Amino acid sequence: MSVPSSSRSAGLLLSLALLSGCASHQQYRDRYAVCDNATAELSTDCASHSIQRLPLSQGGSHLLGFVEFDDQGHLWDRRQMHELVDLLNAEAASRDLLMVVFVHGWKHSAAPGDSNIETFRKVLARLGTDEIELGRATGRPPRQVAGIYLGWRGGSVPVPVLENLTFWDRKNTAEKVGGGDMIEVLARLEQIKRDKESFAPDSSTRLAMVGHSFGGLVVQAALGQTLSGRFVRTEGLPRQRDDGSQDSGELVRDGVSSDVKGFGDLVVLINPAFEAQRFANLSDLSTERGSYFPAQVPVVAVLTSEADYATRYAFPAGRALSTFFEQTRDSTRRNATTGQIERMAESEANVQAVGHFEPYRTHWLRPRSGVERSVVAEQRADKEMGAALAAARDWHDDAPGSRITFSDVVLERTSMSAGRNPYLVVRVDGALIQDHNDIDDERIVQFLKELVLISTMPLQDKERLFQRFGLSPVRP
Repeated sequence: MSVPSSSRSAGLLLSLALLSGCASHQQYRDRYAVCDNATAELSTDCASHSIQRLPLSQGGSHLLGFVEFDDQGHLWDRRQMHELVDLLNAEAASRDLLMVVFVHGWKHSAAPGDSNIETFRKVLARLGTDEIELGRATGRPPRQVAGIYLGWRGGSVPVPVLENLTFWDRKNTAEKVGGGDMIEVLARLEQIKRDKESFAPDSSTRLAMVGHSFGGLVVQAALGQTLSGRFVRTEGLPRQRDDGSQDSGELVRDGVSSDVKGFGDLVVLINPAFEAQRFANLSDLSTERGSYFPAQVPVVAVLTSEADYATRYAFPAGRALSTFFEQTRDSTRRNATTGQIERMAESEANVQAVGHFEPYRTHWLRPRSGVERSVVAEQRADKEMGAALAAARDWHDDAPGSRITFSDVVLERTSMSAGRNPYLVVRVDGALIQDHNDIDDERIVQFLKELVLISTMPLQDKERLFQRFGLSPVRP
Protein backbone atom coordinates (compact mmCIF):
# COMPACT_ATOMS: atom_id res chain seq x y z
CA MET A 1 0.00 0.00 0.00
CA SER A 2 1.41 3.43 -0.93
CA VAL A 3 1.87 6.16 1.65
CA PRO A 4 0.28 9.56 0.84
CA SER A 5 2.84 12.26 -0.02
CA SER A 6 1.53 14.53 2.76
CA SER A 7 2.19 11.81 5.31
CA ARG A 8 5.66 11.25 3.94
CA SER A 9 6.39 14.99 4.21
CA ALA A 10 5.14 15.13 7.78
CA GLY A 11 7.20 12.09 8.64
CA LEU A 12 10.30 13.61 7.08
CA LEU A 13 9.89 16.80 9.12
CA LEU A 14 9.41 14.77 12.29
CA SER A 15 12.46 12.67 11.50
CA LEU A 16 14.56 15.76 10.93
CA ALA A 17 13.42 17.21 14.24
CA LEU A 18 14.27 14.02 16.08
CA LEU A 19 17.65 13.70 14.39
CA SER A 20 18.59 17.31 15.01
CA GLY A 21 17.42 17.29 18.60
CA CYS A 22 16.79 20.43 20.58
CA ALA A 23 18.98 23.45 21.11
CA SER A 24 21.20 22.91 24.09
CA HIS A 25 19.45 23.63 27.39
CA GLN A 26 22.51 24.56 29.43
CA GLN A 27 24.40 27.23 31.33
CA TYR A 28 27.14 28.72 29.16
CA ARG A 29 28.90 30.99 31.67
CA ASP A 30 29.85 28.84 34.65
CA ARG A 31 33.12 30.53 35.69
CA TYR A 32 32.50 33.45 38.04
CA ALA A 33 35.91 35.06 38.47
CA VAL A 34 36.26 38.37 36.62
CA CYS A 35 38.10 37.90 33.33
CA ASP A 36 40.28 40.90 32.49
CA ASN A 37 41.58 39.58 29.19
CA ALA A 38 38.38 39.56 27.14
CA THR A 39 39.62 41.29 24.01
CA ALA A 40 37.36 39.01 21.97
CA GLU A 41 34.16 37.20 22.88
CA LEU A 42 35.50 33.93 21.48
CA SER A 43 38.67 34.10 23.52
CA THR A 44 39.18 30.70 25.11
CA ASP A 45 40.30 32.50 28.25
CA CYS A 46 37.04 34.37 28.77
CA ALA A 47 34.25 32.70 26.79
CA SER A 48 32.93 30.78 29.80
CA HIS A 49 33.29 33.65 32.29
CA SER A 50 30.09 35.31 33.50
CA ILE A 51 31.87 38.60 34.26
CA GLN A 52 34.26 40.26 31.82
CA ARG A 53 36.15 43.54 31.99
CA LEU A 54 36.62 44.88 28.46
CA PRO A 55 39.09 47.59 27.38
CA LEU A 56 38.00 50.89 25.82
CA SER A 57 39.84 52.47 22.90
CA GLN A 58 40.45 55.69 24.89
CA GLY A 59 41.60 53.93 28.03
CA GLY A 60 39.65 52.53 30.91
CA SER A 61 37.20 49.67 30.58
CA HIS A 62 33.58 48.61 30.77
CA LEU A 63 32.03 45.57 32.40
CA LEU A 64 29.93 42.83 30.81
CA GLY A 65 28.13 40.37 33.06
CA PHE A 66 25.84 37.43 32.29
CA VAL A 67 22.93 35.99 34.25
CA GLU A 68 21.26 32.87 32.79
CA PHE A 69 17.82 31.28 33.22
CA ASP A 70 16.40 27.86 32.40
CA ASP A 71 13.18 27.10 30.52
CA GLN A 72 11.13 27.25 33.73
CA GLY A 73 12.31 30.77 34.57
CA HIS A 74 14.73 29.70 37.31
CA LEU A 75 18.29 30.91 37.65
CA TRP A 76 20.76 28.30 36.45
CA ASP A 77 22.91 29.08 39.46
CA ARG A 78 22.07 31.69 42.08
CA ARG A 79 25.77 32.19 42.70
CA GLN A 80 26.10 33.60 39.17
CA MET A 81 23.63 36.38 40.08
CA HIS A 82 25.15 37.06 43.50
CA GLU A 83 28.71 37.32 42.16
CA LEU A 84 27.64 39.92 39.60
CA VAL A 85 25.49 41.94 42.02
CA ASP A 86 28.26 41.91 44.63
CA LEU A 87 30.76 43.21 42.08
CA LEU A 88 28.40 45.97 40.95
CA ASN A 89 27.78 46.99 44.55
CA ALA A 90 31.53 47.16 45.14
CA GLU A 91 32.00 49.28 42.01
CA ALA A 92 29.13 51.58 43.04
CA ALA A 93 30.74 52.20 46.42
CA SER A 94 33.63 54.05 44.77
CA ARG A 95 32.12 55.52 41.60
CA ASP A 96 28.85 56.07 39.77
CA LEU A 97 27.60 53.41 37.38
CA LEU A 98 25.69 53.41 34.11
CA MET A 99 24.09 49.96 34.11
CA VAL A 100 22.51 48.70 30.88
CA VAL A 101 20.56 45.44 30.85
CA PHE A 102 19.85 43.50 27.65
CA VAL A 103 17.33 40.63 27.34
CA HIS A 104 17.67 38.82 24.02
CA GLY A 105 14.80 37.28 22.11
CA TRP A 106 13.87 34.52 19.71
CA LYS A 107 16.66 32.25 18.35
CA HIS A 108 19.34 33.74 20.62
CA SER A 109 21.04 32.76 23.88
CA ALA A 110 24.03 33.49 26.10
CA ALA A 111 26.26 31.19 24.02
CA PRO A 112 29.69 32.60 23.11
CA GLY A 113 29.62 34.18 19.68
CA ASP A 114 25.89 34.99 19.66
CA SER A 115 25.35 38.01 17.41
CA ASN A 116 23.23 39.78 20.03
CA ILE A 117 26.18 39.69 22.44
CA GLU A 118 28.42 41.26 19.81
CA THR A 119 25.93 44.07 19.18
CA PHE A 120 25.53 44.65 22.91
CA ARG A 121 29.28 44.89 23.37
CA LYS A 122 29.41 47.50 20.60
CA VAL A 123 26.81 49.64 22.36
CA LEU A 124 28.59 49.33 25.71
CA ALA A 125 31.92 50.34 24.21
CA ARG A 126 30.34 53.42 22.62
CA LEU A 127 28.67 54.37 25.89
CA GLY A 128 32.00 53.97 27.66
CA THR A 129 33.64 56.36 25.21
CA ASP A 130 30.80 58.84 25.68
CA GLU A 131 31.28 58.71 29.44
CA ILE A 132 34.91 59.70 28.99
CA GLU A 133 33.79 62.67 26.86
CA LEU A 134 31.14 63.59 29.45
CA GLY A 135 33.76 63.51 32.19
CA ARG A 136 36.04 65.83 30.26
CA ALA A 137 33.19 68.25 29.58
CA THR A 138 31.70 68.32 33.09
CA GLY A 139 34.76 67.76 35.25
CA ARG A 140 33.25 64.77 37.01
CA PRO A 141 34.70 61.24 36.89
CA PRO A 142 33.24 59.10 34.08
CA ARG A 143 30.62 56.61 35.16
CA GLN A 144 31.60 52.94 34.99
CA VAL A 145 29.56 51.41 32.17
CA ALA A 146 28.30 47.96 33.17
CA GLY A 147 26.33 45.76 30.78
CA ILE A 148 24.19 42.91 32.09
CA TYR A 149 23.17 40.30 29.50
CA LEU A 150 20.22 38.18 30.65
CA GLY A 151 20.28 34.88 28.78
CA TRP A 152 17.63 32.22 28.26
CA ARG A 153 16.95 29.58 25.59
CA GLY A 154 15.45 31.74 22.85
CA GLY A 155 15.67 28.93 20.29
CA SER A 156 14.68 25.33 20.90
CA VAL A 157 15.31 23.67 17.51
CA PRO A 158 18.59 24.70 15.79
CA VAL A 159 17.45 23.87 12.24
CA PRO A 160 17.02 26.80 9.80
CA VAL A 161 13.48 25.94 8.63
CA LEU A 162 12.14 24.08 11.64
CA GLU A 163 13.25 26.79 14.07
CA ASN A 164 10.57 29.07 12.61
CA LEU A 165 7.96 26.68 13.98
CA THR A 166 9.11 27.36 17.57
CA PHE A 167 7.59 30.85 17.74
CA TRP A 168 4.70 29.94 20.05
CA ASP A 169 6.72 27.48 22.12
CA ARG A 170 9.31 30.18 22.83
CA LYS A 171 6.56 32.72 23.57
CA ASN A 172 5.30 30.49 26.37
CA THR A 173 8.85 30.10 27.68
CA ALA A 174 9.42 33.87 27.57
CA GLU A 175 6.35 34.39 29.77
CA LYS A 176 7.73 31.85 32.27
CA VAL A 177 11.14 33.53 32.30
CA GLY A 178 9.62 36.98 32.83
CA GLY A 179 7.44 35.75 35.66
CA GLY A 180 10.19 33.80 37.42
CA ASP A 181 13.53 34.68 38.97
CA MET A 182 13.95 37.49 36.44
CA ILE A 183 11.86 39.69 38.78
CA GLU A 184 14.37 39.20 41.59
CA VAL A 185 17.38 39.89 39.36
CA LEU A 186 15.92 43.16 38.07
CA ALA A 187 14.93 44.23 41.59
CA ARG A 188 18.48 43.60 42.84
CA LEU A 189 19.93 45.67 40.00
CA GLU A 190 17.59 48.56 40.73
CA GLN A 191 18.47 48.29 44.42
CA ILE A 192 22.08 49.08 43.53
CA LYS A 193 20.91 52.42 42.14
CA ARG A 194 18.61 53.07 45.11
CA ASP A 195 21.31 52.23 47.66
CA LYS A 196 23.72 54.64 45.98
CA GLU A 197 21.11 57.40 46.03
CA SER A 198 20.36 56.78 49.71
CA PHE A 199 23.86 57.85 50.81
CA ALA A 200 24.71 60.09 47.82
CA PRO A 201 21.65 62.21 46.88
CA ASP A 202 23.52 63.69 43.91
CA SER A 203 24.37 60.22 42.58
CA SER A 204 24.64 59.82 38.80
CA THR A 205 24.19 56.04 38.94
CA ARG A 206 21.55 55.04 36.41
CA LEU A 207 19.86 51.87 35.10
CA ALA A 208 18.48 51.27 31.59
CA MET A 209 17.27 48.05 30.03
CA VAL A 210 16.56 46.78 26.54
CA GLY A 211 14.47 43.78 25.50
CA HIS A 212 14.32 42.45 21.94
CA SER A 213 11.61 40.25 20.41
CA PHE A 214 10.51 37.76 23.06
CA GLY A 215 12.99 39.52 25.31
CA GLY A 216 10.48 42.37 25.18
CA LEU A 217 7.81 39.95 26.42
CA VAL A 218 10.18 38.82 29.19
CA VAL A 219 10.61 42.44 30.30
CA GLN A 220 6.87 43.18 30.08
CA ALA A 221 5.99 40.08 32.10
CA ALA A 222 8.52 41.04 34.77
CA LEU A 223 7.81 44.79 34.97
CA GLY A 224 4.29 45.42 33.66
CA GLN A 225 2.66 45.85 37.07
CA THR A 226 5.61 47.83 38.42
CA LEU A 227 5.45 50.32 35.56
CA SER A 228 1.71 50.89 36.00
CA GLY A 229 2.08 51.40 39.74
CA ARG A 230 4.87 53.93 39.35
CA PHE A 231 2.90 56.12 36.96
CA VAL A 232 0.54 56.84 39.85
CA ARG A 233 2.79 57.98 42.68
CA THR A 234 1.41 57.27 46.15
CA GLU A 235 4.13 58.92 48.20
CA GLY A 236 5.70 62.35 48.45
CA LEU A 237 8.59 63.22 46.17
CA PRO A 238 11.87 64.99 47.02
CA ARG A 239 11.85 68.65 46.11
CA GLN A 240 14.13 69.70 43.27
CA ARG A 241 16.89 72.22 43.86
CA ASP A 242 17.51 74.87 41.23
CA ASP A 243 20.35 72.83 39.73
CA GLY A 244 18.08 69.80 39.26
CA SER A 245 19.43 67.75 42.17
CA GLN A 246 17.16 66.41 44.88
CA ASP A 247 16.68 67.72 48.38
CA SER A 248 16.17 64.60 50.45
CA GLY A 249 15.20 66.56 53.55
CA GLU A 250 11.79 67.80 52.42
CA LEU A 251 8.98 66.02 50.60
CA VAL A 252 6.23 67.36 48.38
CA ARG A 253 2.86 66.37 49.78
CA ASP A 254 1.16 63.26 48.40
CA GLY A 255 -1.01 63.71 45.34
CA VAL A 256 1.00 66.50 43.70
CA SER A 257 1.62 65.77 40.01
CA SER A 258 5.23 65.05 39.26
CA ASP A 259 7.51 63.59 36.62
CA VAL A 260 6.55 60.05 35.69
CA LYS A 261 8.92 57.40 37.02
CA GLY A 262 9.38 53.94 35.61
CA PHE A 263 11.68 51.04 36.37
CA GLY A 264 15.25 52.24 36.71
CA ASP A 265 15.58 55.11 34.27
CA LEU A 266 14.60 53.72 30.85
CA VAL A 267 13.06 50.58 29.34
CA VAL A 268 13.41 50.01 25.57
CA LEU A 269 11.58 47.19 23.76
CA ILE A 270 12.62 46.41 20.15
CA ASN A 271 10.17 44.47 17.96
CA PRO A 272 8.49 43.13 21.13
CA ALA A 273 6.42 40.01 20.55
CA PHE A 274 3.45 40.52 22.85
CA GLU A 275 -0.14 41.60 22.29
CA ALA A 276 -1.15 45.26 22.57
CA GLN A 277 -3.61 44.40 25.32
CA ARG A 278 -0.66 43.90 27.67
CA PHE A 279 0.25 47.57 27.10
CA ALA A 280 -3.29 48.92 27.44
CA ASN A 281 -2.96 50.29 30.96
CA LEU A 282 0.27 52.21 30.26
CA SER A 283 -1.15 53.65 27.04
CA ASP A 284 -4.37 54.72 28.78
CA LEU A 285 -2.53 56.30 31.71
CA SER A 286 -0.19 58.32 29.52
CA THR A 287 -2.87 59.37 27.01
CA GLU A 288 -5.24 60.66 29.70
CA ARG A 289 -2.54 62.99 31.03
CA GLY A 290 -2.32 66.03 28.80
CA SER A 291 0.98 67.62 29.84
CA TYR A 292 4.35 66.74 31.33
CA PHE A 293 6.93 68.87 33.06
CA PRO A 294 10.07 70.10 31.20
CA ALA A 295 12.29 67.77 33.23
CA GLN A 296 10.31 64.69 32.12
CA VAL A 297 12.46 62.18 30.23
CA PRO A 298 11.52 59.03 28.27
CA VAL A 299 10.54 56.14 30.54
CA VAL A 300 9.47 53.39 28.09
CA ALA A 301 10.17 53.23 24.35
CA VAL A 302 8.62 50.51 22.17
CA LEU A 303 10.29 50.34 18.74
CA THR A 304 8.63 48.17 16.08
CA SER A 305 9.67 47.99 12.44
CA GLU A 306 7.02 48.22 9.76
CA ALA A 307 9.02 45.41 8.10
CA ASP A 308 8.73 43.07 11.11
CA TYR A 309 6.45 40.55 9.42
CA ALA A 310 6.76 38.02 12.25
CA THR A 311 4.84 40.31 14.63
CA ARG A 312 2.84 42.06 11.90
CA TYR A 313 1.31 38.97 10.28
CA ALA A 314 2.28 35.68 11.95
CA PHE A 315 1.67 36.95 15.48
CA PRO A 316 -1.98 38.03 15.02
CA ALA A 317 -2.73 34.85 13.09
CA GLY A 318 -1.53 32.72 15.97
CA ARG A 319 -3.25 34.92 18.57
CA ALA A 320 -6.55 34.65 16.69
CA LEU A 321 -6.44 30.88 17.11
CA SER A 322 -5.29 30.86 20.72
CA THR A 323 -7.89 33.47 21.83
CA PHE A 324 -10.83 32.10 19.82
CA PHE A 325 -13.01 31.48 22.88
CA GLU A 326 -12.11 34.66 24.79
CA GLN A 327 -14.66 37.44 25.24
CA THR A 328 -13.78 41.05 24.41
CA ARG A 329 -15.54 44.41 24.27
CA ASP A 330 -14.91 47.97 23.15
CA SER A 331 -13.54 50.33 25.79
CA THR A 332 -13.19 54.12 25.80
CA ARG A 333 -10.68 56.65 27.05
CA ARG A 334 -10.25 60.41 26.83
CA ASN A 335 -7.28 61.73 24.88
CA ALA A 336 -6.22 64.81 26.85
CA THR A 337 -4.23 66.17 23.90
CA THR A 338 -7.10 66.21 21.41
CA GLY A 339 -9.95 66.38 23.89
CA GLN A 340 -11.62 63.51 22.03
CA ILE A 341 -13.09 60.27 23.37
CA GLU A 342 -11.28 57.34 21.78
CA ARG A 343 -12.78 53.88 21.36
CA MET A 344 -10.46 50.89 21.72
CA ALA A 345 -11.39 47.51 20.22
CA GLU A 346 -10.19 44.85 22.68
CA SER A 347 -10.67 42.19 20.01
CA GLU A 348 -7.94 43.88 17.92
CA ALA A 349 -5.65 44.78 20.84
CA ASN A 350 -5.81 41.16 22.01
CA VAL A 351 -4.38 39.75 18.76
CA GLN A 352 -2.18 42.50 17.30
CA ALA A 353 1.39 42.97 18.52
CA VAL A 354 1.79 46.17 20.49
CA GLY A 355 3.92 47.96 17.92
CA HIS A 356 1.41 47.39 15.13
CA PHE A 357 -1.66 48.55 17.06
CA GLU A 358 -2.18 52.00 15.58
CA PRO A 359 -4.26 53.56 18.40
CA TYR A 360 -1.28 53.25 20.75
CA ARG A 361 1.29 54.74 18.36
CA THR A 362 2.97 57.98 19.45
CA HIS A 363 5.91 58.33 17.01
CA TRP A 364 7.51 57.59 13.66
CA LEU A 365 11.27 56.94 13.38
CA ARG A 366 12.76 57.58 9.95
CA PRO A 367 16.28 57.82 8.49
CA ARG A 368 17.67 61.32 8.56
CA SER A 369 19.09 60.97 5.06
CA GLY A 370 19.17 58.53 2.18
CA VAL A 371 22.56 57.10 3.19
CA GLU A 372 22.62 53.32 2.96
CA ARG A 373 23.25 51.44 6.20
CA SER A 374 26.44 49.87 4.87
CA VAL A 375 28.16 53.25 4.50
CA VAL A 376 27.05 54.98 7.69
CA ALA A 377 30.29 55.83 9.45
CA GLU A 378 30.81 56.16 13.18
CA GLN A 379 31.21 59.79 14.17
CA ARG A 380 33.85 61.12 16.48
CA ALA A 381 32.82 61.02 20.11
CA ASP A 382 32.57 64.81 20.46
CA LYS A 383 30.23 65.04 17.42
CA GLU A 384 28.12 62.21 18.79
CA MET A 385 27.87 64.05 22.09
CA GLY A 386 26.77 67.24 20.36
CA ALA A 387 24.05 65.38 18.45
CA ALA A 388 22.82 63.64 21.60
CA LEU A 389 22.67 66.92 23.50
CA ALA A 390 20.79 68.68 20.70
CA ALA A 391 18.23 65.84 20.74
CA ALA A 392 18.01 66.05 24.54
CA ARG A 393 17.39 69.78 24.33
CA ASP A 394 14.70 69.33 21.66
CA TRP A 395 13.03 66.68 23.82
CA HIS A 396 12.46 69.26 26.55
CA ASP A 397 10.57 71.45 24.01
CA ASP A 398 8.65 68.46 22.63
CA ALA A 399 5.03 69.01 21.52
CA PRO A 400 2.38 67.18 19.46
CA GLY A 401 3.64 66.86 15.90
CA SER A 402 7.23 67.86 16.77
CA ARG A 403 10.35 66.39 15.16
CA ILE A 404 13.52 65.60 17.09
CA THR A 405 16.69 65.07 15.07
CA PHE A 406 19.24 62.55 16.29
CA SER A 407 22.57 61.73 14.61
CA ASP A 408 21.13 59.67 11.75
CA VAL A 409 17.37 59.46 12.40
CA VAL A 410 14.39 61.72 12.98
CA LEU A 411 11.82 60.99 15.68
CA GLU A 412 8.44 62.52 14.84
CA ARG A 413 5.63 62.64 17.41
CA THR A 414 2.07 62.19 16.17
CA SER A 415 -0.46 64.97 16.63
CA MET A 416 -2.45 62.67 18.96
CA SER A 417 0.24 62.42 21.65
CA ALA A 418 1.18 64.98 24.31
CA GLY A 419 4.62 66.52 24.26
CA ARG A 420 7.15 64.67 26.44
CA ASN A 421 4.71 61.79 26.91
CA PRO A 422 7.30 59.39 28.37
CA TYR A 423 5.68 56.23 26.94
CA LEU A 424 6.82 56.08 23.32
CA VAL A 425 5.30 53.57 20.88
CA VAL A 426 7.36 54.07 17.73
CA ARG A 427 6.82 52.75 14.24
CA VAL A 428 10.27 52.34 12.69
CA ASP A 429 11.00 52.73 8.99
CA GLY A 430 11.81 49.38 7.39
CA ALA A 431 15.10 50.75 6.09
CA LEU A 432 16.34 51.02 9.69
CA ILE A 433 15.14 47.65 10.99
CA GLN A 434 14.67 45.31 8.04
CA ASP A 435 13.05 42.33 9.76
CA HIS A 436 12.21 40.87 13.16
CA ASN A 437 15.78 40.02 14.18
CA ASP A 438 17.61 42.94 12.59
CA ILE A 439 18.96 45.23 15.33
CA ASP A 440 22.48 45.80 14.00
CA ASP A 441 21.96 48.89 11.84
CA GLU A 442 24.50 51.51 12.92
CA ARG A 443 21.78 54.19 12.89
CA ILE A 444 19.64 52.21 15.35
CA VAL A 445 22.63 51.47 17.59
CA GLN A 446 23.44 55.17 17.66
CA PHE A 447 19.82 56.15 18.33
CA LEU A 448 19.57 53.74 21.26
CA LYS A 449 22.79 55.08 22.71
CA GLU A 450 21.56 58.66 22.46
CA LEU A 451 18.17 57.74 23.95
CA VAL A 452 19.92 56.13 26.92
CA LEU A 453 21.99 59.30 27.42
CA ILE A 454 18.88 61.52 27.31
CA SER A 455 17.20 59.43 30.01
CA THR A 456 20.20 58.80 32.23
CA MET A 457 22.26 62.01 32.05
CA PRO A 458 21.82 64.05 35.27
CA LEU A 459 19.97 67.32 34.68
CA GLN A 460 22.83 69.36 36.14
CA ASP A 461 25.22 67.81 33.60
CA LYS A 462 22.79 68.52 30.77
CA GLU A 463 22.59 72.19 31.72
CA ARG A 464 26.38 72.58 31.80
CA LEU A 465 26.70 70.84 28.44
CA PHE A 466 23.84 72.78 26.87
CA GLN A 467 25.78 75.93 27.68
CA ARG A 468 29.01 74.53 26.29
CA PHE A 469 27.38 73.53 22.99
CA GLY A 470 25.44 76.78 22.67
CA LEU A 471 22.03 75.30 23.50
CA SER A 472 19.40 77.15 25.51
CA PRO A 473 18.77 76.00 29.10
CA VAL A 474 15.69 74.04 30.18
CA ARG A 475 13.07 76.29 31.72
CA PRO A 476 10.88 74.91 34.54
